[in-house]
Amino acid sequence: MMPEREPILYVEPLPSSRQWVSQNLAISRTKAVTYVQSLFPIFTWIYRYNWTWFLGDMVAGVTVGVVVIPQGMAYAKLAQLPPEFGLYSSFVGCALYFMFATSKDITIGPVAVMSTLMGNILHDVLPHLPQYKDTPWVIAGCMSLVLGCIVTALGLLRLGFIVDFIPLPAIAAFMTGSALNIAMGQIPTLMGNNSVKGFNTRDPTYLVFGNFFKYIKHCNLNAAVGLTSLFLLYAIRAGCKYSARRWPKREKLFFFISTLRTAFVILLYTLISFLVNRNHRTSPKFSILGVVPRGFKHMQVPTVNSDILSAVAGKLPSAIIVLIIEHISISKSFGRINNYTINPNQELIAIGITNIFGPFFGAYPATGSFSRTAIKSKAGVRTPLAGVITACIVVIAIYALPPVFFYISNALLAAVIIHAVGDLVSTPTAIKMFWRISPFEFVIFWAGVLVSVFSSIDNGIYTTVAASAALLLFRIAKAQGKFVGTVRVVYDQPLAATSSYPESRDIFVPLDHSDGSNPSVTPQHPQGGIFIYRLNEGYLYPNAVYFTDHMTAEVTARTRPGVANPYGSLGNRPWNDPGPRHKDDADVDMSLPVLRAIILDFNGVSNVDITSIQNLVDVRQQLDRYADRAVSWHFAGVKSPWIRRALVAGGFGSSNAATRTVFSVATVGALEHKGDQLLSDVKNANSQGRLLSDEEFISDSFTSTQDKPGVANSTSFDTLNLPILSTDHPFFHIDLDEALKAAKLESDIVLKK
Repeated sequence: MMPEREPILYVEPLPSSRQWVSQNLAISRTKAVTYVQSLFPIFTWIYRYNWTWFLGDMVAGVTVGVVVIPQGMAYAKLAQLPPEFGLYSSFVGCALYFMFATSKDITIGPVAVMSTLMGNILHDVLPHLPQYKDTPWVIAGCMSLVLGCIVTALGLLRLGFIVDFIPLPAIAAFMTGSALNIAMGQIPTLMGNNSVKGFNTRDPTYLVFGNFFKYIKHCNLNAAVGLTSLFLLYAIRAGCKYSARRWPKREKLFFFISTLRTAFVILLYTLISFLVNRNHRTSPKFSILGVVPRGFKHMQVPTVNSDILSAVAGKLPSAIIVLIIEHISISKSFGRINNYTINPNQELIAIGITNIFGPFFGAYPATGSFSRTAIKSKAGVRTPLAGVITACIVVIAIYALPPVFFYISNALLAAVIIHAVGDLVSTPTAIKMFWRISPFEFVIFWAGVLVSVFSSIDNGIYTTVAASAALLLFRIAKAQGKFVGTVRVVYDQPLAATSSYPESRDIFVPLDHSDGSNPSVTPQHPQGGIFIYRLNEGYLYPNAVYFTDHMTAEVTARTRPGVANPYGSLGNRPWNDPGPRHKDDADVDMSLPVLRAIILDFNGVSNVDITSIQNLVDVRQQLDRYADRAVSWHFAGVKSPWIRRALVAGGFGSSNAATRTVFSVATVGALEHKGDQLLSDVKNANSQGRLLSDEEFISDSFTSTQDKPGVANSTSFDTLNLPILSTDHPFFHIDLDEALKAAKLESDIVLKK
């Protein structure tokens, strides 16, 4: 029979501001070195580069290079720039990204959405900057440099988490609306009636749609080139998909055929254009690209002045959003597909550096491309170094192929753009999923699409981002807690040969079954004026009042006041207190209990703030007056020491008259007769708010006992019960079960008194 042990106390040291600063803001040499190394991820893998990786990168790099050349020139036309600027942007994006990349698949370069946005910006600001009418790339270069600096700063400051505030429906709406805007803007070029006086393809999508049919009689031979090339692009892709399913062993072959369809169609129609227009270079039969200068003819230091900055300042937010969300969403998506994780902060640095150095080569703003990234991934890319190979292909094209570019049809480039952006439109299956998951976000999706169609891409972006932020704030502000009750459950094993119920336990479910629990199972409401209230969101200033108003209204409806008329005379009674003129006990429902304890389930609370704690203090005072006694406040599942510190600062967690009646302990084994030393060390460590070290525990528990007569070696054990939570705050509990037992026992003690 072992002697009874006195209880062991554990005092939790509350966190301090100095501790937080040292853990989160203090810069050590190790942190500084790690931070600098993280800026250049290439050094984590380049020393392991091998021939197998090189072969995969070579195939992927060449494949993407063949695709990016026609796409780059086509997208430059969207940006209201000469086609060579698309090649410059393609080169810089591919050449620089590999040094800062955390994604092997992403390809940086000109993209349809950013190019269209850049074209809209130039269309809006050039009337105010007539000196750049003949050199719009100066404005584009300034934009690229400014955007690059801003995005790089976001990455260096580790603010990549901002991207997470833009939800999927907003991104899908932006991509869908942009795709419709771009495609509709290219149809007139495809059909040849875009040159009609008064027809502005930069108008809102619905106006372009209407004007296209208004001027449809002006369509010409360009329509034959554009429609047939667009049909051929889709026919080759559909044929390759069918063939890959029909002959799965040759799937890789059909993939490359499908990937190179754009290059094949451009070569085919460029040959046709050469045969038709070789004797009509000054007045071609259909619109062609014309002269493309050889080499980097626009290398220069970017021009940055107050005139340009003031003109484009209002356009920067939408451009930043496009740069970030398109790149980060694509890189994250392909990272999940190929089983690796990207670093959003580092990706921001990568696209920032690309856009900073791009203007020196004549590039305009560039970001990650979905179509080329998909091609690169499927082509078997192994490392980010594949981008360098793509850059080499682009350089060859810049110096060797300008004579060929002369005969490329503008209608053909429009077909390439329409074909590329078609994949950006959300599928009916995805839109249906939005409705099934969240009807509110379904509405936001369509709002973004409609604003993009009837206004502009910029306004579509702002609409979806603002609506998503408003929905988030509304959900936080209107988060409603739930009163829960207990249900006794046992474990059932339907597939077992015999059913047995060796143990049972209490679970806590909402009294109104709002969680979808079986309505035939009735939770038991705690008796004796005890209420359990579950907070399902962070308890912060936007929702603090909403939480407590709901809780207070329900508590006062289910209890009776401690005193029928606490105000005494009629003159002291508040004007808004309803009821009979002179209240007495006959006016109170005596079958209702008096409020004694409130248990708050903080398992879902990750943060609190000053406003929410003060609101809790105010409600405590209000309910104390209502019950005419000090109501006990118990907290279960408080996850953070900082939340406990805030609650303690508000006067919660303990009281002058309270002692812990029920608390959870962990059982620790200690060898007999050595438990005294271990017990002493554990007490000292717990009272200091620290853990017993492994060396102390082993020394106390496993020292030889041979010198003690009558003691068996390692055969008899004593037990130590160590508290899980701090013993100086008896109203903080490990779970609801402990909190309810403590509240009931305390209530019984009070009633006996």
